[in-house]
Amino acid sequence: MKDKRILYVSSEVIPYLPETELSSTAFNVAKFAHSKGVQTRIFMPRFGVINERRHQLHEVIRLSGMNLIIDDMDMPLIIKVASIPKERMQVYFIDNDEYFKRKAIYTDEDDQLFPDNDERMIFFAKGVVETVKKLNWAPDIIHVHGWMASLLPIYLKEYYKEEPIFADSKVVTSLYNNEFEGELNKGLINKVKFDKIDNDSVPILENPTQENILKNAILNSDAIIKGSDSYSEDLEQFIKDNNVTVLDYQSEEYLTEAYLDFYKENVLELQDS
Repeated sequence: MKDKRILYVSSEVIPYLPETELSSTAFNVAKFAHSKGVQTRIFMPRFGVINERRHQLHEVIRLSGMNLIIDDMDMPLIIKVASIPKERMQVYFIDNDEYFKRKAIYTDEDDQLFPDNDERMIFFAKGVVETVKKLNWAPDIIHVHGWMASLLPIYLKEYYKEEPIFADSKVVTSLYNNEFEGELNKGLINKVKFDKIDNDSVPILENPTQENILKNAILNSDAIIKGSDSYSEDLEQFIKDNNVTVLDYQSEEYLTEAYLDFYKENVLELQDS
C-alpha cells in the first residue's frame, strides 16, 4: 500500500468535531494508513462550530473562488486547510457561508434537521470533487464516511463519470447506524436529477431517510464497510441481495489494520480485475 493514494471524505473527523464512532474511525483509519506510507488527504465540511483559530484553518486562495451550481443556484466554494498536529496530515474543509457558517452541524436548536441538508450534501460532494481536480491528485481509493458525504458515490459514478482523474478510483463507503432520524427534504431527488443524474438507484431517494441514503451509496460504491455493529434487517438484506464486496464490522482494536488489508486484498483487486 505504500505510495497508494487514498482520499478520505467524512462528515466528521476528530479533533475538529466531538468524538463519535464516525469521527474517530475516519481519523484513526486515515492516520494508520498515513503511518504506513499511504498518501492521504482528508476532506470534511467546515461546520460553523469548528474553531478556526484553535485549529489554525486558513483559506487556500488558489483553490477557492469557483461557484457550484446547486439546484440552479450559484453557490461560492471556499476551501480551507489545516494540519492535524503531530500527524503531518492535511485536512481540507469545504466551506460556504450559506450552508456551513451556522453554529450547528445537522440540526437546529429544536433538534430538527435543517431543511437544506440535502443541498449541503450535494454542495459537499461537488466541492470535494472540484477541489481534488484542482489539486490534480488522482486517488486510488476514495473512502466515504457519514451520511452527509454519501452522495459522493453517485456523483462520481454519474455526474463526474467522464473525469479522467477518477478513471481508476475505487469507491469504498462506510455505513454507520442511527446518524439521524426522520428524513431529509423530499426535494433531494429533484435536485439530484437537476444534475442529469437518473440511474437505477435514484428512485430510492424519493423517501430520503438515512437508510435509503445508505442504500443509494451501496448501489454506487465498489465496496462497503460496516462501520457500526448492527443495522436493520432490511438494510442487512439489501446488502446481501446486492452482492457487494463487504468488510464486516471491526472492533476498535482491530479496525485500522483490517481496513488497510481490505483495501489491499479486496478493493485494489477490483482495480486490477
